[in-house]
Amino acid sequence: MKTALSENQIPSRRKFLQMSLAGTVVGLATGGLELAAPLTAWAQSTLSPDAALAKLMDGNQRFITNRLTAHEYDLDILKQHTVDKQEPFAAVLSCADSRVPVELVFDQTIGHIFVTRVAGNVITPEIIGSLEYGAAVLGTKVILVMGHSGCGAVKAAIQGKAVPGQISSLFPHIQPAIDQAGPNLEAATKANAKIQATLLSEASPVISGLVKENNLKVVAGYYELASGSVTLLA
Repeated sequence: MKTALSENQIPSRRKFLQMSLAGTVVGLATGGLELAAPLTAWAQSTLSPDAALAKLMDGNQRFITNRLTAHEYDLDILKQHTVDKQEPFAAVLSCADSRVPVELVFDQTIGHIFVTRVAGNVITPEIIGSLEYGAAVLGTKVILVMGHSGCGAVKAAIQGKAVPGQISSLFPHIQPAIDQAGPNLEAATKANAKIQATLLSEASPVISGLVKENNLKVVAGYYELASGSVTLLA
């Protein structure tokens, strides 16, 4: 059984992601868009990474117990406040599954969470670039990579059957989790969330630097559809 960070899997993906990100930056620069270096957060949350994570989890507890408070905000005021800027305190990478409504799950409203979504909650250069922007420019303090029960992308990768179109392009991203956890759907989904969180931390110098400076926390989690609870994965 291979580990999550075996040399023939994760490092090669990490190198590919790093090279892809570098190419994106060069392409932007040569295309006439000059990027500031280093990026500086212009809308910085005053929360610590631990406090930001606690705020997410507190919101999930309200969701579980049907004590939502986000609806109490005046939406007209929120819309006006966020026209010219945004100040999300957290970022979440979740599966694109329609049963995982991120803002509802954490009882947050407009401008509070910077959300990226892709089937299987996998890391790609585009996802990394988006989360880098959230952390380095917008000042998010925690990034949660969240898998969920009954994930169709993980299930399809486990089965390995022929699928239409480009659905199978997701499978190589998820395969290391299957190699580690086996064909059990829940175990593989949890392993996938942890592996993707590790990749995010290690493939991005921007994110890894913020983590080392204790200005950002990257964690993995698992959302249970039936109960609505989010469990953090060690």
